[in-house]
Amino acid sequence: MSARPMTPALVRDTATVFSREFAPVPRQPLNLLFTMTQPLVFLFLFGPALSGATTFGQGEAPWRWFVPGILIMLCLTGPMSAGYSLLVELLGGSLERMLVTPLSRTAMLVGRTMKEFVILLAQAVLIVAFALPLGFRPSPLGVVAGLVLLTVLGAGLGGLSFVLAIASRPGGELFFGVTQLVMFPLVLLSGLLLPVETGPGWLRGAAALNPLFYVVEAERSLFAGRFADPAVPYGVLAAGAVAAVGLALGVRAMRRGI
Repeated sequence: MSARPMTPALVRDTATVFSREFAPVPRQPLNLLFTMTQPLVFLFLFGPALSGATTFGQGEAPWRWFVPGILIMLCLTGPMSAGYSLLVELLGGSLERMLVTPLSRTAMLVGRTMKEFVILLAQAVLIVAFALPLGFRPSPLGVVAGLVLLTVLGAGLGGLSFVLAIASRPGGELFFGVTQLVMFPLVLLSGLLLPVETGPGWLRGAAALNPLFYVVEAERSLFAGRFADPAVPYGVLAAGAVAAVGLALGVRAMRRGI
């Protein structure tokens, strides 16, 4: 798919879709916390079990090793399931009313992705704030860089979620089946909760095929202030690849699949 410039009409349509999608969010703050339930449970119940160790993983401070993984978990519980709202509109028929308007279909996806981008960023800031009293001591500049990398990954996962939602018509069973089937292997093979390097060879080999593994390692290096660590460029490339593939497939599906 060839890249198209952001014309004034596309920018306007994107802003319209974003406003429509984001408007209910401030009126339903509990929904933000609902999607954070699993990361918060791990943060407050699993994290303290690691805090007694002086180092963890590859000699990393426990909280600096653990919190970046929890932020990646946010991508799996938030943007990864973002297609649910699109699926509801598809099954209910409300999206058809938007499709007969002059709105760009590209803008329909980009606007929705921007909404997930903002929500993910807000939730990530809350997770960092909650972790600080527990002993999390990150590099301030690393936090900024890590959040940028996180939102790039989230944009790609959101795009893939929209693709799955469109492909799941008419019943929607495919969406729920795939998201549940994929989520746990992605978590376990990313080194998000436990260090992969201590596992057997086959597990390390499987983890090497998981893009999230590289993003998790990059996040840990960034939050520790190790900007020159080789893990950083690998993580940037992995997140950028997920974002490029997810958004490209999402735009294509939105144009052709509805």
